[in-house]
Amino acid sequence: MAYKNKFIHLHVHTEYSLLDGANRITDLLDRTKELGMDSIAITDHGSMFGVIEFYKEANKRGIKPILGSEVYVAINKYTEKEPKDKNQYHLVLLAENNTGYLNLMKIVSEGYINGFYYKPRVDHDILAKYSEGIIALSACLGGEVQKHLLNRNYKKAKEIALKYNEIFGENNFFLEIQDHGIEEQRQVNDLLIKMSNETGIPLVATNDVHYLKKEDALVHDVLLCIQTGATIYEPDRMKFPTNEFYLKSYDEMKSIFGDVEEALENTVKISERCNVEIDFGTLHLPEYRVPEGYTNVEYLKELCIDGLQKRYKTITSEIKDRFNFEFNTIVQMGYVDYFLIVWDFIKFAKDNGIMVGPGRGSAAGSIVSYALGIIDIDPLEYDLLFERFLNPERVSMPDIDIDFCYERREEVIDYVVKKYGENRVAQIATFGTMAARGAIRDVGRAINMSYGEVDYIAKQIPMELGITISKALDMNKTLRELYQSKEEVKNLIDLALAVEGLPRHTSTHAAGVLISKEPVTTYVPLARNKDAIITQFNMIELEELGLLKMDFLGLRTLTVIRDAINLIEKNHGIKIDFSNFDYEDPEVLEMFAKGETLGIFQFESAGMRQFIKELKPNMFENLIAANSLFRPGPMDQIPQYIENKNNPDNIEYLHPKLKPIL
Repeated sequence: MAYKNKFIHLHVHTEYSLLDGANRITDLLDRTKELGMDSIAITDHGSMFGVIEFYKEANKRGIKPILGSEVYVAINKYTEKEPKDKNQYHLVLLAENNTGYLNLMKIVSEGYINGFYYKPRVDHDILAKYSEGIIALSACLGGEVQKHLLNRNYKKAKEIALKYNEIFGENNFFLEIQDHGIEEQRQVNDLLIKMSNETGIPLVATNDVHYLKKEDALVHDVLLCIQTGATIYEPDRMKFPTNEFYLKSYDEMKSIFGDVEEALENTVKISERCNVEIDFGTLHLPEYRVPEGYTNVEYLKELCIDGLQKRYKTITSEIKDRFNFEFNTIVQMGYVDYFLIVWDFIKFAKDNGIMVGPGRGSAAGSIVSYALGIIDIDPLEYDLLFERFLNPERVSMPDIDIDFCYERREEVIDYVVKKYGENRVAQIATFGTMAARGAIRDVGRAINMSYGEVDYIAKQIPMELGITISKALDMNKTLRELYQSKEEVKNLIDLALAVEGLPRHTSTHAAGVLISKEPVTTYVPLARNKDAIITQFNMIELEELGLLKMDFLGLRTLTVIRDAINLIEKNHGIKIDFSNFDYEDPEVLEMFAKGETLGIFQFESAGMRQFIKELKPNMFENLIAANSLFRPGPMDQIPQYIENKNNPDNIEYLHPKLKPIL
């Protein structure tokens, strides 16, 4: 392989270096391709939030992804959290192979779980414990070696460099040289070259990439102001000293480091060595331990048959055929343990008097779920399709959303944690992004524009689902005219467009819980969101990795129903049992027809109440249709549905064969 006339970026911050990296992953990779580079690294601050997206998008473009992180190294022991421990060093870690990727996840997780103090920190002991398969670079001026050089302590800097060389092994630790036009870097580079000659530790050249092109420096500056609550006019704010922190071409890097050719060539050698393959094709479902004498398949079958007899009393051939089809599909697709796990924690909830919802979504189409008590809706009565829930033709994880009493949902999660182990259960990350109005307000504060003017412009963005600034400019004439006629408004909106949609912070998914076969850090790095330990990958990425995600939804309505049932029994001596209810009660349907539904889940909004008053429901299925229609998309068909329901003689069919279906 020729190493000359090539350069690979190994120190790169994406949008997931939150409010510091201004590189959108897709734009970054497109630019990498434009520059003729066939590989690039991701090294976000202390985290691996963007790794899966980066890996997939890079492979789509024929670019080799190098997976890494710029971790924070504690000045003292990483578990010490005193004011003296507030500062930390930087160190770039790159996964050379799958062992390195696994170790990188463990290092990054350890930083968040046990080392978080201002930043997620690790120390030399943690690095040594998980050093196999990792290539380390000494990072920027914030690196430990560089800090000692800046403090004019060459001896200590050399000692630390040799320590890292010992931790990671020969040719796995590199002294990193950078030049962004900063005088201190040039001084440090001379000393790093001298150190390399004395120790044999190789050099590597990088650019500390925080934004895409030179002209994006202002966008990055605004992003830093949003992070720190400063304005671009404050002289003492956190600010990058030059506008050189962008994705440079080979020629630009050669012009800077042409006299240290091996430092450029080493970027290509490192790139060649880094080969991580992420497995998206294997399920990693936790194993449910069944009683002795059973296989998991036998135990699930017995539970189902018992459940069917309780639910139906008489098992008809229709019930038997439907069950056999579903059960065989579940076994064939490898989801036996999935159903046992869900059955188990729902059983725990019901056995302990925790209200559980009757079921929602496509899971209501499964007779196995009905037999197991996971749902309380008979799929045969409502002619519901199992294939919408689980389909051998569409290999995707079954998804059962379960509602629990709002006050006692945590008890169910605690049960799952105890049963499967604390290190095998985690909550799931979501990312708060800068939406259209928020981006305008954030940028307005950063550029010190008057509150009144920013507020007026932000309010020109329509309050619509999925609205963007670009759409608002097309839709709103006033906003468009302000943008075209006022320079300061154009500047505000252009900057807001540049940051719109970037992740702003992490938070915890309201309901999602991950349960894994092995410790979670075998598959995914962990982070901390206040007291919650969360995955660094989002729920879609977790599913793609074959991991089990459950939605434990806390529903206040169930808590209200529980209290109402208890009060009815206490005050009137009547025990309510929903399994014996008649859902065609004309008095109840009349209340719906009058719109008297305040406090009824999904039927209490003004729009819904107006809809059902016009609909005049006179059977339970009308309420099912109303609930299905009252959402974006099908909502457009509401007038036609009301017209046809109230005037059935006027219904026209495209073809007579559609009549029994519709």
